[in-house]
Amino acid sequence: MRKENDTSVVGFTLFGLFPGISHIELLICTILLVYLVAITGNTILILLICIDPRLHTPMYFLLSQLSIMDISLISTTVPKMLTNFFSGASGISYIGCWSQVYFYVALGGSECILLTLMAYDRYVAICNPLRYMLIMNPKVCLQMAIVSWVGGAINSLAHTTYTMHFPRCGSREIHHFFCELPSLLKLSCEDTSAYEKVVLVMGILLLLIPFALILTSYTLIFLSVLHMRSSKGRNKAFTTCSSHLMVVLLYFGPTIFIYMLPSSFCTSEQNQGLSVFYTTLTPMLNPLIYSLRNKDVGEALKKILFKDFIIRTVAHLCGSGVILKLSIIKSANIYI
Repeated sequence: MRKENDTSVVGFTLFGLFPGISHIELLICTILLVYLVAITGNTILILLICIDPRLHTPMYFLLSQLSIMDISLISTTVPKMLTNFFSGASGISYIGCWSQVYFYVALGGSECILLTLMAYDRYVAICNPLRYMLIMNPKVCLQMAIVSWVGGAINSLAHTTYTMHFPRCGSREIHHFFCELPSLLKLSCEDTSAYEKVVLVMGILLLLIPFALILTSYTLIFLSVLHMRSSKGRNKAFTTCSSHLMVVLLYFGPTIFIYMLPSSFCTSEQNQGLSVFYTTLTPMLNPLIYSLRNKDVGEALKKILFKDFIIRTVAHLCGSGVILKLSIIKSANIYI
């Protein structure tokens, strides 16, 4: 079969989400709603962490980085999918496909690294509380964030560059709703088995090993929590760590299933379903899990909403002439 090297000119064709399924419009509208909720929820969480001094701790700093990654990850795939659906198009340019692969792999790798570091943060906080602020100082927190972002970016650059250099034979139809690395490898004329083994090894390094470290950390944490004398402290530790562990399972579960199991183990539809869960539902659930199960975040949100309610009520009773002064008071007291 003739090798075609003009892919960079003509691009690719995306099959879209579950082609041939009935009531696809309802599914697309649901994904649009999930996308809006994810963007709104993560943005609110980031703002709360920035505004409320009680949330200026290592755990919440790392959580804000996770929310930024969530916004970026869901924005990598969903907008293009929605644009193609509502416009009736199915194409994606070579540059667009390259960008999707790069950011998807980079953000996925960064989240794996960050979640591992977040588990270490909880381990130090609960198992070594007296030295927590000394170990998790601002410099270390910043270094953790940098390692997460840079580690994912370097890993993705190598994978994306190598994947996109393979020549394509004939078909440029990607059986997915976005440019995914395994789907692109299936279009190659050349034997990619050696590179697929490299992908498997990297999956072990970025998925299985971090997941094992996280489970080890939380096992030690739960053993330490069981020996706590204070029931209040024990309940708080359980609540915080269970939220973290829930997010970890939501991230690693579908990803391990997609990338660490043989391709024959699941169908294309199952692969797409897991991808939808990982790229859309998980970023939406992350802020909900932390806001509903975390007392500090809930109180910070109530504080801001209560202040806003008081200002609007007083302004309504006293007249609009005082709204500027009240806004200034709110801005001055927001850090109290």
